[in-house]
Amino acid sequence: MAGITFRIPSEGDAMSSESYNYPVAISRLTDGERSREPQNARAVRWLQKQSGGQVVVVTPRREVDSPIVKQLIAHSNVRHVVWRGFSIGMLSGRVLHAWPNREHFQKLWDQDLDALAVIEWNEDEAAEWIDDANPIQLFDDRTVEPAASPGEVVCETLPNGVDGILEYVAGMAAGYSTGLKWNEEDKLKADMMNRPERWVQITVEQVRVKCRVLNMRPDDIDTIAALLQRRKEGRRFNVRSSYRTFSFS
Repeated sequence: MAGITFRIPSEGDAMSSESYNYPVAISRLTDGERSREPQNARAVRWLQKQSGGQVVVVTPRREVDSPIVKQLIAHSNVRHVVWRGFSIGMLSGRVLHAWPNREHFQKLWDQDLDALAVIEWNEDEAAEWIDDANPIQLFDDRTVEPAASPGEVVCETLPNGVDGILEYVAGMAAGYSTGLKWNEEDKLKADMMNRPERWVQITVEQVRVKCRVLNMRPDDIDTIAALLQRRKEGRRFNVRSSYRTFSFS
């Protein structure tokens, strides 16, 4: 690898995905590959071809086993970020995100970048992000382009006013850069306890699907799904006094 190439856009540049307004790709382990290094190399090569600013490499730890990722980090124009102490504002330009877990996939939400290349480690942790981001998928023997018209998530109408509740919560969360606020969370907690009959027929998966259709942040989806799961397990919530008797009309 000779170095990092800074380019201007051309007709050969990757198109943005359905959910991101910049090029996005994920390098995936291909059946038969005995080493992760070709997978790592595919992500690096793809990112080098994208136009944009400084390259930022995100890894779980400062120490990196991959020779090609280590070589990239050693370049003078590359900034290296590790998970410890990571914050959203650290990402800009062209980003290589190596081996993210579910939590770090969530942190990719609403980033303003020039390009993003992800190196997948665990298929299960990446699956939902791949569905939502619709990235280019890089395999050893093929490249899978983003679906021109991604399949719509089938979302049934939820009874007992739950549809409207989730739409309200999603609308409120969208108004804040950090997502769901404590008071909206308390409203949900209170309603789940004060109106248990409303939620008894609703499954956690139904709530997850509805929230995804509403384009909620992944961490907010996890929060709401976890609240319902806890109630189904018979657990109670601590709710601030101002919302303790609250229920959605």
